[in-house]
Amino acid sequence: MLASVLQLPLPLPQGPPCDRRFVPVAYDLPALVQDIKSYLGDSAGIDSSEVDHEYLIGLARKYISNPNDWLRFFYNDPSKNYTRNAIENINRKANILLLVWNPGKGSPIHDHANAHCIMKVLAGELTETVYHPPNVNDESSPLTLKHQKRYQADQVTYISDAIGLHRVHNPSPNQVAVSLHIYTPPNAADDGYHIFDGATGKASFVSQARARSNTEKPAGHA
Repeated sequence: MLASVLQLPLPLPQGPPCDRRFVPVAYDLPALVQDIKSYLGDSAGIDSSEVDHEYLIGLARKYISNPNDWLRFFYNDPSKNYTRNAIENINRKANILLLVWNPGKGSPIHDHANAHCIMKVLAGELTETVYHPPNVNDESSPLTLKHQKRYQADQVTYISDAIGLHRVHNPSPNQVAVSLHIYTPPNAADDGYHIFDGATGKASFVSQARARSNTEKPAGHA
């Protein structure tokens, strides 16, 4: 079923034999994760002000989506708008997740708990809608739109609380979408975050942004 929706795995290119000594090594997902680890360092914990998000955006752009890299992290719960799958937790400095978005579904409007969020589309398309933050102590005015943009595979976007709030949704009526997310620091997972009512600006606290571990088995599977 997954292969028919995403047309995976990708076929290998066919052509005449070549000298593999001169074939460049692909920048794969493990290399991306390792580069993020190397940049963030070995000590535990980090503050958002210590992160050069432009450097991490550059790493995310360098990686070209390859389903053979990320299919082992892929799990989709059709009863949910989207499924958060853990790829790596880097010593309380960053979370790297694979998100799977069901057709026509999306996230609520939310903040990022004073963290950086880098999103790269791996398959399908995603629409990001960004809102200006609500006025402090005003929970009766609708949120105002800042901008909206649709992203295709291998495109990258970035948001932080300094930019605003956002929601992400899959505009396709019949295909899932897949995205890679880098959160640093992992404040939403550790300390919680807020979702917002677009009509009133009212915030509600969510205690934890939980991701499904790759070792967990879906319900009904042995």
